[in-house]
Amino acid sequence: MYLITSPARWRTVLALGAAALAAADLALKAWAEDALAQAPVGPGFAQLRLAHNSGVAFSMGAELPAWTVIGFTGLITAALAVLAWRTAARSQATAAALAVVLAGAAANLVDRAAHGAVTDYLHTGWWPTFNLADVFVCCGGLAVVALSWRHPAPAPQATTAP
Repeated sequence: MYLITSPARWRTVLALGAAALAAADLALKAWAEDALAQAPVGPGFAQLRLAHNSGVAFSMGAELPAWTVIGFTGLITAALAVLAWRTAARSQATAAALAVVLAGAAANLVDRAAHGAVTDYLHTGWWPTFNLADVFVCCGGLAVVALSWRHPAPAPQATTAP
């Protein structure tokens, strides 16, 4: 079932939605740089704590030159954008989930390109510090996996005239 029948219109909605989510994360990162620079906020099990990650997930690749990490994450982000664009005409739900992943990837890429590291601010005490963009990547990725388990609707059968 399609909510928006025009693939072009749906792609516009997805692009605007991804841009809005990325902007929200970048705004929170800017806020965290100012508000959390002196000390963390909150109890130890769930704090807002400023951290910077020059690597990717779980600080992997932190020892690599910044241009390498930016280059590879840029290629992955571009591939996600192409995949979301192409998927938009076939599956709105999957394209929306990919747009959420794209929003997180783009926000972290912009932050990394601007500052040489990704700004993290959500700290649980038992998990590495992360940010809203990481939540977008994980939740969107889980949604893509869950949506891939759906059985596709059968294609309509072409009828031929006698």
